[in-house]
Amino acid sequence: MAGKITPTAEDALVVVDVQNDFCPGGALAVPEGDQIVPLVNRLIGQFAHVVLTQDWHPRGHSSFASTHNGQPFTSIKLGYGDQTLWPDHCVQGTKGAEFHPDLVVRGSELVLHKGFRKEIDSYSAFYENDHVTKTGLSGYLRERGLKRIFMCGLATDFCVAWSALDGRREGFPVIVIEDACRAIDLNGSLAAARGEMIKAGITLAASSQIG
Repeated sequence: MAGKITPTAEDALVVVDVQNDFCPGGALAVPEGDQIVPLVNRLIGQFAHVVLTQDWHPRGHSSFASTHNGQPFTSIKLGYGDQTLWPDHCVQGTKGAEFHPDLVVRGSELVLHKGFRKEIDSYSAFYENDHVTKTGLSGYLRERGLKRIFMCGLATDFCVAWSALDGRREGFPVIVIEDACRAIDLNGSLAAARGEMIKAGITLAASSQIG
């Protein structure tokens, strides 16, 4: 999208899962995940309303390969559909679950924990992976009078994309700031996610356009 996009008092920046385990050295590191932090911090300074999401799994979570004696990055069927198995990550109370130490968290109005139900994963900030169970984020945004969502964080092709798609499903205009995200890109997942977002009417923008 060409041209500037100016945040207003009715916009929210949703910063997705900028946590230690998704950064280099973490249990489920996204390549160059830590490199977005300075840019995300700059974006945080441009918005009056900021929401942070935090993957927050109990031990033995159903998405962990170790729970099923399986191999990470393979897929199994669970009650709600296909589930990619991941290394144990973002376990509640561990350093890996903490936000990256350089992320500016002061001033954020909401920290949304997701993936805390042991039996179901949650990529999206709006719904668990059954696409039925809501996190409450859409209600929060509406109660606050927030009408448009900007998104950045980790990872583009999973938690960011799923959140963006569900934001559109909930009726919000959504703008994903691509250079303030990084992807896992598992078996072509980045190209697939970008295609789905474009098809859903999500705007893919650069941070240089925001301001």
